[in-house]
This record gives sequence, structure tokens and C-alpha cells, in this order.
Amino acid sequence: MKLNIVDTTGKDTGKTVDLSDAVFGVEPSDHAIYLDVKQHQANLRQGTHKSKERGEVAGSRRKIKKQKGTGTARAGDIKNPIFRGGGRVFGPRPRDYGFKVNKKVKQLARKSALSYKAKSATIVVLKDFDLAKPQTKELATVLQSLGLTGKKTLLVLGETNRNIFLSGRNLTGTKITAANRLNTYDIINAQTLVLAESSVGVITEQFA
Repeated sequence: MKLNIVDTTGKDTGKTVDLSDAVFGVEPSDHAIYLDVKQHQANLRQGTHKSKERGEVAGSRRKIKKQKGTGTARAGDIKNPIFRGGGRVFGPRPRDYGFKVNKKVKQLARKSALSYKAKSATIVVLKDFDLAKPQTKELATVLQSLGLTGKKTLLVLGETNRNIFLSGRNLTGTKITAANRLNTYDIINAQTLVLAESSVGVITEQFA
């Protein structure tokens, strides 16, 4: 699959790039995408939730009434979960929500996500560029020239670029990442995938 390369003004440079069918043309696996996205979101959870159970609530351990003869249900101490202010039964505890996904499944998920973008023609290949300093306005102008203002956009660079990253940090709906940090969730979540020219080779080498 061949795509034209455009510059930062949105004009065709006359050059094309060949997207490998081994990465951008595979038969998508929805289940692989589901597993990879689920793991990504699970890893983002802090898992620091905690509620006090019966043994952790402050209060006396004294038996509040005799066992029999009261006409009501038996009860132990005031920390009983059925009483107001008592401990919670089986409350949440700190835990790690992460789980394992095989490397080949993760690779298939990423290739499937990229193939979906290629099939829907929502990939733009952008000529490599740089910014002299972090400047949000300049990057916003580039996105406007590409017709991506107000759209969820994922800009993939060949390598980490501090100036471009800082320039896009405040742009709503725009995320910037390096090709070696690409993940399935970001690809699927974006309406348009903007690949820097140098990132295509890195992605192909990484997933082919």
C-alpha cells in the first residue's frame, strides 16, 4: 500500500512511502485488540482503593448485649458490619489489576489496529520536521494545514522529540508518541493517525 507524503503545509511533496502489508495489511483480530486494550487500561489503574473491615474499625470489642433472651438477633461487638459505623464486609483492598498478554498477541493487536486505520484511509504520512523551540501555536498550525483541527489525532514520530512533544501537550485531542512506544489503545482511540516519514521504517521493523 502506497501513500503520498505531505509536508507541514499539507501539500504533496511528490514522494510516496510503501506501507508493508505484513504490518498494515493483515487480517485484523478483534480479540487480540480487546486483550491488549484491556491490559493497557488495567495497568493504568492505581488499585489503591481501601475500606476498613471489622478488625480495622475503631471501637470496643465488648459484647453489647447478652446472647439469648432479648428477642432480637444475637450480636457481638459494636464493630459488627450490620451496625452503623461498623466495618465493611469484604471491602476493596489494594491490588494490582495487571495481567499477562503474550508478546505475539500484543504484536498482532498492534498490527490489527494499524490495518484498520489503513483500510479506513485515516493514515497521513507527514514529512519529518522539527521545531526550534516548544511552540504550541506552530504545531497547531501544522495540524490545521492537514485538516485535523478538532479531531482526535495521534502523531507518531520516528524518535522522541522534546520540542514537538512539549508543543502538543496542551492541544486538546492530540497525542504525540514515538514509534517504539506505540500501543493499541492510542491507535484505536485516534480518529486520524499521522505518521512521520521516519516512523514508518521503525514501525515496520518493530512489527513485521
